[in-house]
Amino acid sequence: MVTTTAVGAAASVMSDEEVVRRVRAGETALFEVIMRRYNQRLFRVTRSILGNDSEAEDVTQEAYVRSYMHLDQFEGRAQFSTWLTRIAAHEALARLRARRRLVDIDAQSESLEEGMNLESKAPSPEQEMLNHTIRIVLETAVDRLPETYRSVFMLREVEGMSTAETADCLDLSEEAVKVRLHRARSQLRKHIYAQTGAATPAAFQFLGARCDRMVSTVLARINALAREHGS
Repeated sequence: MVTTTAVGAAASVMSDEEVVRRVRAGETALFEVIMRRYNQRLFRVTRSILGNDSEAEDVTQEAYVRSYMHLDQFEGRAQFSTWLTRIAAHEALARLRARRRLVDIDAQSESLEEGMNLESKAPSPEQEMLNHTIRIVLETAVDRLPETYRSVFMLREVEGMSTAETADCLDLSEEAVKVRLHRARSQLRKHIYAQTGAATPAAFQFLGARCDRMVSTVLARINALAREHGS
């Protein structure tokens, strides 16, 4: 999502590479253009890995700050959007690994699987209400996918990234991306995917006040970094 704010309408139509060049040259405020373009994508990606809105916002913020601090490392071999998404995915996976170190993985996986089976046999009243909105039903179904399938599904189907871009972002082979996407579709198809595939771009939105909050917070942090480094 790109809106005209302090950066101006002209800036909003610049290419990513031009924005990055000017941010590197000292126009820090233009980093807002990047955030408004990719807030929703990065939120979707990090949430697909972490399964939690609050953590996804935290990790997305960290990914922006990290990317800003390492803009000089962007060499243009891939699209800037892919480079940025890869940073966000790595941040989310690192958070997930840290979380998992605190628990017994086998016990957690077994408990989660049993919980999902019980859930599917006896839908809760809340789940029944979700059936009234296709978008919410889709989000719920995607959340139930194993993380390894969910992140691939989110990048390929919701964000529309190519197999190669997805593989690059998640450090997978293209064949692994294809296999995981096929399995994700198989798990979703019976109840959700066949009927609601066209609605996927509307899922997991990160717009309005949430987008503005992210922009304001990250800009404050990178402005502080710029002052510390005298730029």
